[in-house]
Amino acid sequence: MKVAIAADHGGYSLKEEIKKLLDELHISYEDFGCHCEDSVDYPDYALPVAERVASGEFTRGILVCGTGLGMSIAANKVKGIRCAVVHDCFSAKATREHNDTNIIALGGRVVGPGLAREIIRIWLETPFSGGRHQRRIDKISEIEKKYS
Repeated sequence: MKVAIAADHGGYSLKEEIKKLLDELHISYEDFGCHCEDSVDYPDYALPVAERVASGEFTRGILVCGTGLGMSIAANKVKGIRCAVVHDCFSAKATREHNDTNIIALGGRVVGPGLAREIIRIWLETPFSGGRHQRRIDKISEIEKKYS
């Protein structure tokens, strides 16, 4: 597994904590910024992660902003991306099992580092269930094709 990770200023410190977890789990990653807490625009960081996950260069992506919402909205504009904002462990598991999400977005001002580590660990380890859920993913892909 290879992970693309990025954050804006609101998610910078949580991104740094998540990188420590990825190191502990021996998961390869590339950090697409930002690299400080100075104000930046989240779409500038969501886009390179989403493009590289959509292209297959990276297996998964992790995005962090103040709430996770802006990053998720920006990432979901890229064809092939299924990004969910997750702030609890149940949703982390469900969004992988049912939605086959390839990017997760977290809020650095919403989730503490301990919970974020658990959310990311669960999300990375949970496989897609397939079956009836694949039919739904296919329908999402059809919507994407219609509006691209």
